[in-house]
Amino acid sequence: MVLGFSIALIIFSLLMVILVLLHKGKGGGLSDMFGGGSMSAGGGSAVAERNLDRITIIVGTGWFACIVVLGLVLKYKG
Repeated sequence: MVLGFSIALIIFSLLMVILVLLHKGKGGGLSDMFGGGSMSAGGGSAVAERNLDRITIIVGTGWFACIVVLGLVLKYKG
């Protein structure tokens, strides 16, 4: 059980990193420093950004649930 939740946590963590990096920069951060600001001004679909937000929230919720369950399993395992 611990192994299963550990693998799920690793998968959710990798997905979170990828999804956060896919978001367009809101300006003034590292994304502008490396040229992301000029590309984000070109425009992307607002619907695609909204869907990316929803997917990120769902994956983040799964990530958080894995951490909580894994912590509880490890605490009460012995």
